[in-house]
Amino acid sequence: MTLLVLGLNHTTAPVDIRERVTFGPDIIVGALRSLTESEGASEAVILSTCNRTEVYCHGCDLNPDQLQAWLARFHGLETGNLSAYLYLHQEHKAVEHLLRVASGLNSLVLGEPQILGQVKSAWQTASDAGTVGKILGRLFQHSFSTAKQVRTDTAIGDSPVSVAFAAVSLSRQIFSDLSKQTALLIGAGETIELTARHLQQQSIGRIIVANRTVAKAHELAEQFGGYAIGLTEIPTHLPEADIVISSTASPVPVLGKGAVESALKQRRHQPMFMVDIAVPRDIEAEVRDLRDVYLYTVDDLEEVIQENLKSRQQAAEQAAEIIELRTGEFIAWLRSLDAVEMIQTYRGQANRIKEETLGKAQRMLDNGTAPEQVLEFLANTLTNKLLHTPSSQLREAGSNGQRELLEAATTLFQLDK
Repeated sequence: MTLLVLGLNHTTAPVDIRERVTFGPDIIVGALRSLTESEGASEAVILSTCNRTEVYCHGCDLNPDQLQAWLARFHGLETGNLSAYLYLHQEHKAVEHLLRVASGLNSLVLGEPQILGQVKSAWQTASDAGTVGKILGRLFQHSFSTAKQVRTDTAIGDSPVSVAFAAVSLSRQIFSDLSKQTALLIGAGETIELTARHLQQQSIGRIIVANRTVAKAHELAEQFGGYAIGLTEIPTHLPEADIVISSTASPVPVLGKGAVESALKQRRHQPMFMVDIAVPRDIEAEVRDLRDVYLYTVDDLEEVIQENLKSRQQAAEQAAEIIELRTGEFIAWLRSLDAVEMIQTYRGQANRIKEETLGKAQRMLDNGTAPEQVLEFLANTLTNKLLHTPSSQLREAGSNGQRELLEAATTLFQLDK
């Protein structure tokens, strides 16, 4: 059996590559079923976020090269154009990788908690699609408990460091006093909620939340004394925004160069600070060319984030020790499955011998044989038949000088040397 993960993330691929291999909600179930129906995977989970796309698989017939070809083909790419950005982990390394991801050790922001929710969501989607079985089910549950232990036993999450925090920190560098500024937040997910919380802590003057579902935007805006609008209303309210931070799951940009250009004219070219956290990008890349616009993507935030990571490095080292231990626990369980199958096979053989011998003993009783004779027959026959094969194999091992097998038998049968 093979357990592997194939993927790319913010350290191996730039945003323009990452956004081409994302799995949106509308295609992920089809992708999971494609993996399990035609690519040799008996189980599959796909984790797709703004910073990573990873395919977790388990199966007897998995071929890494075929899986890589499938990933490229599914997104209409040439395998050669994608392979340079991919990483592959198998067995022990695959387990360790997932535990690190779920614990936030492989995130752009070290120790950020949002990734655990994304891992759980990926597992739930695959479970609902019927592509999670015994192995991946156990592995992902193991990753959840490991992430919880890391957060409980270390200080990995004590410092307020996240993509959202970095975005707000940058906005403070451009607008020193946020109390006079208006922020337009596009989306209503966890990242936008966290951004709104950081902005509120920095005394932002006004918050506008735009979302495809206005009711969800209103629910979020209400928490922060903000105003909710639909995505179609963005061009009307864009001139009011000094800060624009966007993070949606839209497959196409929600904010184009023309709309921003028009807003700048109405603002009489007062500067706008924009952060596009989404992958695929929410804001057209050409917006960066406009004067009076400061546009940052996820990749641009890394330098800001690095400044806030020092306090988490020691905690990360402690977390790595926990992950190493928990990885060993899972691998031990995985290896034990081979023994379980062997035990089941051996018990099956013993039960067949028992049933056969018991049937003969019952017929002896029916024919009037004394119970004492039947009991002796039953005991002797069971003993001889159960010991016959092991005894023959041990004699042969002795004749062939197979001392390792003899030593193993001593341990297995707990024999006194």
